[in-house]
Amino acid sequence: MTSYLFKYDLAHAYFPDVSPTSAARLLNRELRHNPDLWQALKQANYRPTQKRLTPRQVQLIFQYIGEP
Repeated sequence: MTSYLFKYDLAHAYFPDVSPTSAARLLNRELRHNPDLWQALKQANYRPTQKRLTPRQVQLIFQYIGEP
């Protein structure tokens, strides 16, 4: 994976049955409630308000909570 991924797109992949806004909210909650993932994302310069995820951030999410 070499390009940035919109957080809404990833959130929708994890939560396809809800609106994009709700999916993003649910994904953010998943990220915050996993302390190891949250720490790893912070080290990868993650900000909760960012709209795009770096390839490294996406890789960390997949590593800690699995692929959608």
